[in-house]
Amino acid sequence: MTWKAFHNRGETLRAVIAESAARRDGILPMDVPGVAEHFRDELDLLGALQIKWHTRLAGHIESELSVQPMDLRAAVVAGWACTAEELPGVRMIVDHYRSHPVDDAMAQAVVRMTAKEHHFLAAMAGRASVTREEGHAVGAEIEEVARNTRARVPAVDVVDEEPRRPFMERLRAAIAA
Repeated sequence: MTWKAFHNRGETLRAVIAESAARRDGILPMDVPGVAEHFRDELDLLGALQIKWHTRLAGHIESELSVQPMDLRAAVVAGWACTAEELPGVRMIVDHYRSHPVDDAMAQAVVRMTAKEHHFLAAMAGRASVTREEGHAVGAEIEEVARNTRARVPAVDVVDEEPRRPFMERLRAAIAA
């Protein structure tokens, strides 16, 4: 794949993500310009969206773990909820095709994607290794809790009691001290 083709596919994927967030109907937006040129079929597009979801999920979980490293499960739940809030259209599409795959190939792929995500959630929460069977059940339970959790929005109260002095004045004061 050439750089131009890769770049154009990425641009199309960003447009699909934006459109899915606007529509919020859970249906793959196959009518977005560029989809027919850069994605073979619905499964190819769904796979690309799943990779985008998983990448963002992993980033949010890592970010949450850096903030609250002692409560792994809460960090994973918060990371999942934050990702769902950031990519609502993508999550709706993944959920829709999890329940209503268009063919057997998609059904098999969605089962594998779901199992891998559940194992990942369980492993990141410290509840099961990635290869253990109970990881699927534990991850599914974590996902369910996350679906019912709103992403936490950090409260930042900026109180400016007095106006800031100009930079040069603060610099002179620092040098004088």
